[in-house]
Amino acid sequence: MKKTLFLLLLAALAAACSRRSEGAGARLRTDVDSVAYVIGMNVGLNLQRMDSTINVAAVCEGIRDVFRDKSRFTTDEARDFYLRHLNYTLPERARAYEEQFLDDLAKKNRSYARTRSGVTYAVGELGDQERIPASERDSVELRYRILRADGTPIHTPAAPLRTTVGELRRGVAESVKLIGEGGSITAWLPAREAYGAEGNAELGIAPNSTLCYEIELVRLVPYAEWSRRRN
Repeated sequence: MKKTLFLLLLAALAAACSRRSEGAGARLRTDVDSVAYVIGMNVGLNLQRMDSTINVAAVCEGIRDVFRDKSRFTTDEARDFYLRHLNYTLPERARAYEEQFLDDLAKKNRSYARTRSGVTYAVGELGDQERIPASERDSVELRYRILRADGTPIHTPAAPLRTTVGELRRGVAESVKLIGEGGSITAWLPAREAYGAEGNAELGIAPNSTLCYEIELVRLVPYAEWSRRRN
């Protein structure tokens, strides 16, 4: 929280410095001002990458009010408001957008269907209907790739994934249960059925991301079969 507020304050400082330098050419009056300007540029670029819609005027108003000792929030009120916005308001907006996106997808393309969880899918190949995952303990071998909502690929494993159904993301587990061995499916997963509010920094998946999975169920070994082999 302190780091975030510090970044916001620096962004306001950058904007203020930029305004002061208007009409003065590229050079600032002192080295101290030049260093402050460079810091402001770096912070501004970082904030722009994080949120290009940030209201710079409101940020400047906040910094000015601090120096005037006329802040509209106490420190505790500011913290509580920010955390509420971060943890509730933004996720709710994301869920509303996601629901509309998936609903529109199913309406525009009749090959897509939706499950109760919101997984929106189109079956490519049904596969062997005698060999469909039924238990969380069934072993599966999958080829898959993950794409962002705009179609940009995120993750394409070089080798097939071998695991149990219960170890898969909820939306992926639900999807593979819709096809048999040798089948394929394209499934759009709501964030709550994929990586949720945490996302996955290692894969480059942002929090509350709607994801598209292209999945092929290469092989199925029901739990009853592999447990007998093990014993």
